[in-house]
Amino acid sequence: MKGSRKLGKEERILWGKVARTARPISGRLEDLLAFDDIEETPAEPVVPQTGIGVFPRMLAEPVEVLPATPDKKLKIHQPMEKPVKRKLTRGRLPLEGRIDLHGMFQSEAHAVLLDFLLRAHERGLRHVLVITGKGRSIGSDGALKRAVPMWFSKPEYRHLISSYEDASANHGGDGALYVRLARRKGEKS
Repeated sequence: MKGSRKLGKEERILWGKVARTARPISGRLEDLLAFDDIEETPAEPVVPQTGIGVFPRMLAEPVEVLPATPDKKLKIHQPMEKPVKRKLTRGRLPLEGRIDLHGMFQSEAHAVLLDFLLRAHERGLRHVLVITGKGRSIGSDGALKRAVPMWFSKPEYRHLISSYEDASANHGGDGALYVRLARRKGEKS
């Protein structure tokens, strides 16, 4: 692991004991035997300290705190207005584009969705349907269903999207999103 600290002698011995209780992956038995060699060497006796000692060294690196005032105006997506969603649901407001991300890996879906939204925004489209799917496993949401709304808050998507909301049942329900694209600069109502 990059930037990780080295284990102390006692920690290595403890890890060796834990590692012996696990079933080794094929080809890794040599590593486990190396821990056995470390354990056989006698450990140094631990001398208890009296009084208030020095605090232990922090394992985490200090993180730079960003200023509270943002440099640029951060765009936060508002929920879609109820009349707009109602019109989309009933078909009175047309969905001008649609993309289906079923079966894609997140990295692939991220690139495809970004390309689709960029082209739709350039063409001046306002309402599109993004189909993510509901996920395969019972009791949990699909990976894309969780990831796509998080992507919308990223800088590459933020300027493209005005709002988004779960689609109605006739357009995919929980497995799809209505996305309202932002107007292009200089475009009026």
